[in-house]
Amino acid sequence: MNFLQDDIRSGMVAIVGPPNAGKSTLMNYLLGQKISIVSHKPQTTRNRILGVVNGAGYQIVFLDTPGLHKPNQPLNREMVRIAMASLKDVDAVLYLIDVSLPLPKEVEKGKQRELLEQMEGVASPVILVLNKVDLQEKEMLLPMIETYTNLYPFHSILPLSALTGEGTDAVIEELLALLPKGPRYFPEDIPTDASERFLVAEIVREKLFILTGQEIPYSSAVTIESFKEDEKKQMTTIHATIILERSSQKGIVIGKGGKKLKSIGTAARKDIEKLLGQKVLLKLWVKVRKNWSKDERFLKELGF
Repeated sequence: MNFLQDDIRSGMVAIVGPPNAGKSTLMNYLLGQKISIVSHKPQTTRNRILGVVNGAGYQIVFLDTPGLHKPNQPLNREMVRIAMASLKDVDAVLYLIDVSLPLPKEVEKGKQRELLEQMEGVASPVILVLNKVDLQEKEMLLPMIETYTNLYPFHSILPLSALTGEGTDAVIEELLALLPKGPRYFPEDIPTDASERFLVAEIVREKLFILTGQEIPYSSAVTIESFKEDEKKQMTTIHATIILERSSQKGIVIGKGGKKLKSIGTAARKDIEKLLGQKVLLKLWVKVRKNWSKDERFLKELGF
């Protein structure tokens, strides 16, 4: 369905790159609200998240994707597949890298091969985005730009800070020069195509990433068992289950006297209330499903 005038700039843009490059932070900043979950741990994003940015005379549909990496199990393979699939049929690609991490000379050839493999068959222009410039000395950017210019024929190279917003205007301007004229894909009041149930599950999973150790986040999944809104009380009651791979992990997530699970629930509830715009009663359960991340049938149930 076409929305509003058809003389605007509109198109699809995939945001890709290695894990923890700041892809979700960038999309959230551009949207002006939190749609994609974020944490300091890599591979936080597992699914493709769509975010719609509207401006005067344009609509850009961004696709936030899982980090590109070498997968070693079914879950990771599905994450990379989702990211690679997002490169098809888009009008432009933003390839984010973290400039606070140096690029050693000895890995440049390997990085070039990796980039060429990832971008193989991509017909759309690819813009290299040097993210986290707020964490890097400005004089260090020039040699990094020169290095990446030699690695891949990027359409352009732009520095920015997804955290502070520095440089994001230049990215939008560059994209608008590439996008075709056409109708809006979505009404202007719809920021994403993700369901509330999906976003709620993602919020709970984000708190697991933030509040638990290195092992738990990658061994956990979240399912929404029920989602009931009471219009009279202006309250939504949500029952969610945290799925773990091993019994030994259950005690860690619950914590002594249930304190850890309570802190996860409290942090999640606050963000869910912001999302839904009303009070939320969030009830969390913890279950063990052995080696779920290697169970392809269960991965399909999770939407992979």
